[in-house]
Amino acid sequence: MTRELETATQSEKLTRYAIDPITRVEGHGKVTLLLDEERRVKQARLHIVEFRGFEKFIQQRPYTEVPVLVQRLCGICPVSHHLAGAKAVDMLAGYLPADLTPTATKLRRLLHFGQTLQSHSLHFFHLSSPDLLFGFEDEVAHRQLSSVIKEHPDIALRGVKLRKFGQQVIHALCGKRVHGTFCLPGGVNKPLAKDSRSMLRADVDQIVAWAESAVALSRRLFLTNGDYHRQFGAIDANKLGMIAANGSLELYHGGLRLKDPRGELLADHINYLGYQNLISEEVKNWSYMKFPFIKAMGAEHGWYQVGPLARVNNCDYISTPLAEEARREFMAEGAGGPVNATLAFHWARTIEALHCAESIRDLLDDDGIMGTDLMSEKRPNQREQGVGVIEAPRGTLFHHYWQDNNGLLSKANLIVSTTNNNTAMNESVRQVARAAFDGREVTEGLLNQIEVAIRAYDPCLSCATHALGKMPLRVEAVDCDGKLLSGMTRDSNAVYEPLI
Repeated sequence: MTRELETATQSEKLTRYAIDPITRVEGHGKVTLLLDEERRVKQARLHIVEFRGFEKFIQQRPYTEVPVLVQRLCGICPVSHHLAGAKAVDMLAGYLPADLTPTATKLRRLLHFGQTLQSHSLHFFHLSSPDLLFGFEDEVAHRQLSSVIKEHPDIALRGVKLRKFGQQVIHALCGKRVHGTFCLPGGVNKPLAKDSRSMLRADVDQIVAWAESAVALSRRLFLTNGDYHRQFGAIDANKLGMIAANGSLELYHGGLRLKDPRGELLADHINYLGYQNLISEEVKNWSYMKFPFIKAMGAEHGWYQVGPLARVNNCDYISTPLAEEARREFMAEGAGGPVNATLAFHWARTIEALHCAESIRDLLDDDGIMGTDLMSEKRPNQREQGVGVIEAPRGTLFHHYWQDNNGLLSKANLIVSTTNNNTAMNESVRQVARAAFDGREVTEGLLNQIEVAIRAYDPCLSCATHALGKMPLRVEAVDCDGKLLSGMTRDSNAVYEPLI
C-alpha cells in the first residue's frame, strides 16, 4: 500500500491512494483512489498492470498445439483454457460438439467439474475466508489463512480436501494436476483408468457432504450482518452466462442468456458462435484489460457481470438435487427478483461447487465414462474459424481462432471471464470507495474493503490482460545504495527517453 500527493489541476489538490498490489487474487493489479481536500472520492480505478500476450504467442502455431499452449495463461484455471481451446480447435478440424462421442463428452465434462470444484474451493476457503470469518477491518497480521487454520481448523481442512479432490479428478484424466494434456481435436487422448474411478468414487460421498457444508457456511456468513452485506459493493448489473436448452445451469456447452438488473430477460439461447454480434470490447489507456459490453446497449449501459452470481441468477434450475435446493434458498434472498449483492458471489460460488461435486458423483456412477470410443471419425472439412465457449469458474470464457490454409493460426481473440467482469469490478470498487472513504480518515482496514469487493469476483488478472500496441518498458541501473545511475523508458509508441 502506497500513499502520495499529486496535483490534478492548478486549483485543486487531490490525495492519491494506491493499493499496490491487490492481495489474495490471482495475478497482479492495483487500485488508485483520488480524494479531494474534503476526502470525497473523485476517482476510483482498478488497474491491470501486467501484460500477457497469448493472442500473439499462439499465432503461426499448428492449431493442434493450441489447447496445450493456452493452458499457460494460468496455473489456477488451466483446464478452463484447455477446454475452451479444445472446443474451438474441434471446429477448425471439422467437429461440432454433437459430433464427439458420448464417452469423450462425459470425460470432458468430468474434467470441467473437477476444475471448477478445485478453483471455487481455493477461492472461498483460502483467499476469501479470512475476510468473511474475521471481518474486513481485522488486523492485517491476523486476517490471513494461517489464522483460519489455527482458529477454524475444520473449515480450513474442508477447503484443502475439496480442492485436493478436484485436483485428483484433473490428475486422473490429464496425468498432472496443472498443465496436463487430455483434449484432442474431436475427442480425448486416453480413457479413465478403472483404479482412478474406484479411488475417486470411494471419496466422492464425503466430498458432496463437505461441499454441502460449504454452502451452509457461506449462507450463514452472508446473512450474519446481512443488511451490511447486501449493500456492500452492490451494483445494478446486467448478467450474462451460458444456459442449457432446458434452462438449467450449464457449465460446459449451451446458449447464452442475458438478463437485466431486475431479472428481466434481454436475450436467450444465443448461439455463442455469433458472440461478436452480441459483444464489443472497449480499450482504455489506464488498463491492459479490455472493457466488454453488449453492442446493442452501448458501452455506458451495456456492461455486465459473469460468473457464479450471474449463472445462479440466470438459470431456471440446477439439475442436481442438493444444489437445486440451495439455489432455491439463495433466490429467496432476492424476494422474487435477482440477488445483486456483490458478496453473494461467495454464496453462489459454493452452490456451484456443490453442483460440481454431485455431478462428479453422477458421472463416476455412469459406466459410460469407461468406454474406449474416445475419438470421433475424421472429418474431411476444415473451417476457417473456430469458436469455443465454456463457463469457467470465474465466468464466461471465449476462445476464437482463425487458421490459414496450412493449419496455422493466423489470428486469435480471447475474452476471458475476468475481462467480462472488468467494468462490474470497477463499479463495485467505486461503490465501496464512496461508501467507505468520503469524509473519513483512510486506514488499512478501509483500503482492504476495496480488496474485499474485488476478491468477491475471484478475478484472475493473469488471464485477462491484453495490450494495445507495444508494451511500455522501463530499464534502470542502480548502485548498491539504490541510487539511480542511468536508465531508459520506452513508451507505448516505442519512443525512448533517458531517465536522467
